[in-house]
Amino acid sequence: MTERTRILIAGAGIGGLALAQALRRDGFDVAVYERDATPTSRNQGYRLHLDANGNAALRTCLPAASLDVVRRTSAVNGDLVAAYNQRLEQVSAQVFPGVSSDEITHVDRDTFRRSLFTGLADAVHFARTVTGYRITASGRVRVRFAEGGSDEGDLLVGADGSGSAVRAQLLPHATVRDLGLRCLYGRMPIDETTDPLIPEDFNRGFCWVAGDNGYGAGFAPVRFRFPSGEARDYLMTTLVAKSEFLSPRDDQDLRRIAVDATAGWHPTVRRLFEHADAGTFFPITIRASEVVGAWSTGPVTLLGDAIHTMPPTGGVGANTALQDAATLSGELRSAAHGEKSLHEAVAAYERVMLPRGFATIENSLRMADQIFRA
Repeated sequence: MTERTRILIAGAGIGGLALAQALRRDGFDVAVYERDATPTSRNQGYRLHLDANGNAALRTCLPAASLDVVRRTSAVNGDLVAAYNQRLEQVSAQVFPGVSSDEITHVDRDTFRRSLFTGLADAVHFARTVTGYRITASGRVRVRFAEGGSDEGDLLVGADGSGSAVRAQLLPHATVRDLGLRCLYGRMPIDETTDPLIPEDFNRGFCWVAGDNGYGAGFAPVRFRFPSGEARDYLMTTLVAKSEFLSPRDDQDLRRIAVDATAGWHPTVRRLFEHADAGTFFPITIRASEVVGAWSTGPVTLLGDAIHTMPPTGGVGANTALQDAATLSGELRSAAHGEKSLHEAVAAYERVMLPRGFATIENSLRMADQIFRA
């Protein structure tokens, strides 16, 4: 490898930014290209669960100062995952006692993403949409942008999400299938009026309520360690159902759909949806990547949802992307130290990333099946 190996990253999501943090710290020349015009151009979701693997990956990837920003802007730790029927009778519960305050159990996605930009202002380029690439005669890779222009590097990492343009060219046979599940995300601001509405258990972690009418609802708080004007506490609300029950249109009142779907449930559940902010609701289609085999390693690879999109039922999508970033950065560091070639480093990463990612998808699919089994 050259003294200043240049790494191009398509996508400034969580995995791409964590990778950029690690590579910049290790002295690589890094350029991140993001299609959004700004870090806050679109709503990318609310609460994200971080597990032990995600925490370890963050410690691996982030310089101390950046990790401190992430920790300070994270939420107060929770210790419970529980399930209830629509009468709010507890069906199951798993408690995680003694979680260290140094560990992060959950974050607000947008706040987390902004924290990951720390120190990367000159490396992240917005309104630059990677649409494809070509391998040059010298074995490098040149990317092209929808907005015009191009850039060249020694390695391109597709971290551009489930609709990845990089994956579409590298693995045209790879598919991401619709699982037939739809989800409405929203949030209820926590204030002096709404705080008393939240059941005690719901304040401790993620709580799932299964209805008898084909719908399920999830609730989880985000109470920031250090609230600020931009970071306001809220309760994440979700409504999930098979597509035959829930196929929302953009012109519908999405909060009203959630309220109506839970009309016959325990009144506490309905009140939480009623007090949610109607402007925060948005729909998603739940998808999962089909398994793909190993490919011939070259100057292009993939990370996170770009290769292993998974349903949110396992709560591990962000953690897996962070693990990818930690594994790839470690292999590239070894190459920079002369322990292996760049090609060997990428191949070693892919040998770990592929089976790990698809095993995680399989586990998430099993959990989805348990939750929504007809």
